[in-house]
Amino acid sequence: MARTRVNVSALYAALDAAKNERQLSWRQLAAEVGVSPSTMTRMANGNRPDVDAFAALVRWLGMPAETFMVDPDGAEESTQPAEPELMAQLAPLLRARSDLGAEDVKYLEEVIGAAVRRFASDREARSR
Repeated sequence: MARTRVNVSALYAALDAAKNERQLSWRQLAAEVGVSPSTMTRMANGNRPDVDAFAALVRWLGMPAETFMVDPDGAEESTQPAEPELMAQLAPLLRARSDLGAEDVKYLEEVIGAAVRRFASDREARSR
């Protein structure tokens, strides 16, 4: 039987993107989610969160848990979430690409994040 595991780097990347988008610190994110700050530190070091923390984190992201699951062969199982934050969804994809360096990913996250904020601002202005 296949043993599915949490893709910690993808989860951490999604959290990092959402944290940056919302302009939170890791401590603020942890408080908002309801997990300890040490959970974030452990994940930064590649360790999996406990099941309760994992559930809280994916719920906070608005993404299904399956998005962050991998099987032993490394194939990711994914289903499309209803409407997760765009940067939370894109960050793991950008960071997984072997043709992008860390600076490239950071730049793309900043550019896309700026565009997302602009679009949201424009939508808000139109709805007034």
